[in-house]
Amino acid sequence: MTRDYHFPGRSPAYATGGMVATSHPLASLAGVEILRAGGTAVDAAVAVVAMAGILEPQMTGIGGDCFCLVAKPGQPVWGYNGSGRAGAAMRAESLIEQGLKEIAPTSVHSVTVPGAVEAWDTILKTHGRFGLDRVLLPAITAAEAGVPVSPRVAFDWARTKERLTRSPGAAMHFLPQGAAPKAGDVVKFPALAKTLWAIGERGARAFYEGEIADDIVATLKAMGGVLTADDFAAHRGEEATPLTSNYRGLDVVELPPNGQGMIALILLNILERFALSNLDPVGADRYHLATEAARLAYGVRNTYLADPAFMTQPVPSLLDSGFAAQLAGMIDRTKRSPFPQAPKPQGSTVLACVVDRDRNAVTIINSLFSGFGSGIATEKTGILLHHRGSGFNLALGHPNCIGPNKRPMHTIIPALAMRDGRVDMAFGVMGGAYQAMGHAHFISNVVDYGMDVQSAIDSPRIFFEGEQVTLENGIGEAVLQDLRARGHDAARAAVPHGGGQAIKIDWERGVLIGGSDPRKDGCALGY
Repeated sequence: MTRDYHFPGRSPAYATGGMVATSHPLASLAGVEILRAGGTAVDAAVAVVAMAGILEPQMTGIGGDCFCLVAKPGQPVWGYNGSGRAGAAMRAESLIEQGLKEIAPTSVHSVTVPGAVEAWDTILKTHGRFGLDRVLLPAITAAEAGVPVSPRVAFDWARTKERLTRSPGAAMHFLPQGAAPKAGDVVKFPALAKTLWAIGERGARAFYEGEIADDIVATLKAMGGVLTADDFAAHRGEEATPLTSNYRGLDVVELPPNGQGMIALILLNILERFALSNLDPVGADRYHLATEAARLAYGVRNTYLADPAFMTQPVPSLLDSGFAAQLAGMIDRTKRSPFPQAPKPQGSTVLACVVDRDRNAVTIINSLFSGFGSGIATEKTGILLHHRGSGFNLALGHPNCIGPNKRPMHTIIPALAMRDGRVDMAFGVMGGAYQAMGHAHFISNVVDYGMDVQSAIDSPRIFFEGEQVTLENGIGEAVLQDLRARGHDAARAAVPHGGGQAIKIDWERGVLIGGSDPRKDGCALGY
């Protein structure tokens, strides 16, 4: 499918040496510079997400979690789960006794041990050429010298600034002069630069043992949190064997639970039962099917997905083709059906795709969850903490009920697509709960409609927020009205659904083809 050059838009980026696709141009540039200096795709990927913590502090940082997929020619795909756990002293019963019905994003109990730094270190040691000291330099330099705030970042900052007023450390470091910075304002993060220096010099354990961890624990304890220095010292991520499902000849690779990658595969398994290529890619028939299939898949998520040590249903049974056929049979193509609802989406995440000259491919995702995470930051270290614990529930007996040393259901999911045993695309879609549906939408755009990676990312999106279905402005008014006629509570989305990155490898011509989401400020950049 060729872009109509009469209309605004962008073409995919093409290169032969290496390529980086991120949601900020300066992050993409930092990744390319690492590649040109001899670093691997992994080295560039870690440098990029570290840099993003300075460029897009509302989205990500060292106070969050990290997941990663790495594909090397001729080797099995390697996955890493860098999510942290609730404290050993955490008890759901005690929260229920306090009158809590859920774990709010701004609750101190929503903070689990941040897994990003340990993940970066492990990923580099396993597949990189450089260490933390080298790949953190771009982020350190940016934090010290200051960076101009980009338009989308300024938009997000203004929308979520109230969350930062609840914590003295957050207000100190992220509300300069007491207000959210505007596009073009230069912001610096001196405390965070010192923290990154310490991690670069002393390694990842400097984050989990000693004064940095002690400062985080003290900050949380003062607010009633239960995380301890022992919880931090005990943290380790783990290698994860990826899951794969085939969609019309393309093998889609996702990480296993506690992430929701499995849900993207279930959704694709459902959609494969329908001849989507016969439908208008931006028509009501397609969006109705996509929404109904997603509501079913997310119902599975909300019932079963959890820390794998606590799941009550084996993953292979949920990915079984017979199960997908059963779910597909529940869809009425003429009207909305009464399926279980999913939670309202929330998500502030950075995803990057990198391919190097040796055709090693990486998709990495790093997140605070929603805008500025929990809104809790330490005064000394400048670390803003995520709220992954709000991914738990308080339903005693549910596999995803919060508990000691337990990992929450996670929304962030990196992905790869394979064909004939080698990488076809590194890709991913940010956006909290939307991500699983975003992966399916992207893959269907490429496979069913022949879109290039940029067009597949650009294509307007739909999602459901509780009982309401929200459409991006790129979807026509006639489609909205048609969905209403089918029983959907359809409305316009207040903000776009997520953001995406992708790099396709054209093995025959030796070319890399990259796309980056216009819903963000970034770009795909190669050399």
